[in-house]
Amino acid sequence: MVRRHATALQLALGATDFLGAILLFVAVSTFRYENDWLATFRRVGLDPAAAALGYAIGWTVLVWLQGLYRPRARLSIRSEAAAVVRATIVMAVLSLSVLFLVRVPDFSRLLLLILFVSQVVLAVTARVVLRRLFEWLRTRGFIRRFVLVAGANESAQDFADRIERHPELGLRVIGHLTTGPDGALPGLTRPVLGRLDEIEHVLHRQVVDEVAVCLPPETWDRVEPLTRLCEEEGKIVRIPLDGRGPHIPGGQAEEFDGMTVLSLVYGPDRALSLAMKRVGDAALAALGLAILSPVLLIIALWLRRVDGAPAIFRQTRIGLHGRQFQVLKFRTMIPGAEEMVPDLERLNEIRGRAFKLTDDPRLTQTGAFLRRSSLDELPQLWNVLRGEMSLVGPRPPLPREVEGYDVWHRRRLSMKPGITGLWQVTARDNPDFDRWVEVDLEYIDRWSLWLDFTILLRTLPAVLAQQGR
Repeated sequence: MVRRHATALQLALGATDFLGAILLFVAVSTFRYENDWLATFRRVGLDPAAAALGYAIGWTVLVWLQGLYRPRARLSIRSEAAAVVRATIVMAVLSLSVLFLVRVPDFSRLLLLILFVSQVVLAVTARVVLRRLFEWLRTRGFIRRFVLVAGANESAQDFADRIERHPELGLRVIGHLTTGPDGALPGLTRPVLGRLDEIEHVLHRQVVDEVAVCLPPETWDRVEPLTRLCEEEGKIVRIPLDGRGPHIPGGQAEEFDGMTVLSLVYGPDRALSLAMKRVGDAALAALGLAILSPVLLIIALWLRRVDGAPAIFRQTRIGLHGRQFQVLKFRTMIPGAEEMVPDLERLNEIRGRAFKLTDDPRLTQTGAFLRRSSLDELPQLWNVLRGEMSLVGPRPPLPREVEGYDVWHRRRLSMKPGITGLWQVTARDNPDFDRWVEVDLEYIDRWSLWLDFTILLRTLPAVLAQQGR
């Protein structure tokens, strides 16, 4: 259970260990030999860059071998510090052995002593700071995921307590479902959101990322249909096991807080790749905003001058697992365009729960050009930077569209919405909403970093050809 939620922390720890080791090696060498450290290393037969890189790689590997990048929920600072000391001792032995084998004369033992002592201090301090930082971010709503507990008995209360004892994981229990009208444990510390047979309604009313199934044995026959519903909606299912439990195929056993949890992940589960997707999104969005800032400014000023304020249009959309956010676009329509939708429904070109007009009478002259060129989408780079959207993913729907979704449609909400997506480059002209959703689900099921890359490449010709609609 921890693996998926600890990946960002693991990456941060690994990068900090590697880069910190390089910087520390250079800093200690400079301190020991001042500005002459490069020449000193070469004089004893060592390449300074190779020595720094080799030290950083060796240190990172040894820390990994000590299990300090392994996802786990309970790891005290004391045990981490002990593991860091063990890695340092091994590193010291290996370093001295290498220096002896390659016969490096007169290498400063004082430098090694300062380096290894400093390495322990740096590694332990970095771990304390990073864990506190992630905990601070997650307790304040960043990187937060919401858990619904199916069950309101003693084991459900215990599992909910275990989850919230680890705020660094970013999981928050929103409430419980009871198995009947009188099925709640007296003194339950979290709200009861409904009965188990009302789960579909609760999933649609609340933001739910994961469902923890903590049902008593007499109700295990209800687990299979519950997990099937969660699969249709793209929710992760967690089933705590205490030596027994319902048999659900396709699950993965994970350790969490001293207990085994069966995890059923419906959708992309390559935690490292998903973390890399988010890092790439943020980096490319920041780069895009910086490079395109003159273009953004010119468009905004033109819209203000020709069409009047506001230049930026904000609209509530539905994101990951039902989260609402304000999508940003350059304004392309006349004031009051939203109120005109009921009068234009008869002209809708999409069959199903979406609305689109190619020749929309509400478009301004500037807006028509921005739509064709897709320049109206550029402000959404800010949504990507904020983590509300991705560069690639299903398009974010309107709340009124989501209200009319069938259950299978809702699985498209299990992936963060994107500025572009598989539908835009393969089925843009298809007027059937069900086909639209099928393409989105195909993207979710096939997702990889390579698929995102190919979609971005295929988007560029469409934009240049002014195929935006």
